[in-house]
Amino acid sequence: MFSEGEAYERFMGRWSRALAPGLVQFAGVRDGDAVLDIGSGTGALAAAVARAAPSSRVLGIEPASRYVAFAQARHGGDRVRFETGDAQRLQLKDSTFDRTLSLLVLNFIPNRAKAVDEMVRVTRPGGTVAAAVWDYGLGMEMLRIFWDEAIALHPTNDARDERHMPLCRSGELAALWRKHGLVDVAEEPLTIETGFASFEDYWSPFLEKQGPAGAYVAALPASGRDQLRERLRRRLLGDGPDRPILLSARAWAVRGTVAR
Repeated sequence: MFSEGEAYERFMGRWSRALAPGLVQFAGVRDGDAVLDIGSGTGALAAAVARAAPSSRVLGIEPASRYVAFAQARHGGDRVRFETGDAQRLQLKDSTFDRTLSLLVLNFIPNRAKAVDEMVRVTRPGGTVAAAVWDYGLGMEMLRIFWDEAIALHPTNDARDERHMPLCRSGELAALWRKHGLVDVAEEPLTIETGFASFEDYWSPFLEKQGPAGAYVAALPASGRDQLRERLRRRLLGDGPDRPILLSARAWAVRGTVAR
């Protein structure tokens, strides 16, 4: 049995760790910056900032205390710390940070407009606000394959498909940034690849109840899980033996500047 933090690392952590350095570079993080990580999860983005800019101060805000504890144990230190908090109501002073970043979480926040307002508020004039969200519809192979096969088994599963989530299509993040008064807005795709040692390395993290896909698998009867597992195995391996699997993923990233 894995802890919540370990389960997330097995399911999405391998992807977020690979994606985080790209967002750090895209956001223009410089050594010595004060950086806020919104929805810091298990600490992948904060850790990437610390590696790229070791003199920076990084604060991660995350609503799930179990993730905060995991991140603090793994990545916390003199310049990197994590706190429990709500992105929609940050307990932070205005104009505190040079860069405010968010990795793979904005589309899960109930009041995204309030969260972006808060991100802007705590960033200094001339500072950068940046975020990235998976392209669930076309660019995130691990989940695209999963939902394609789940829908093929039961077409009513289409309503659960993460491609329907907000902010995951080209232009949506940029439009949100402009709506909230950010200037010099730019949006770009970030693409990575991640390897799986075997089919089980791909499949078993879905059993850990992480994210919408994990919650869906957990609710299936044993026979339904077996059916889905076999469809996914055939999709990824055909009729051949088990082998390593390489999948790609694309996220849409946006950055903007807080008006002076």
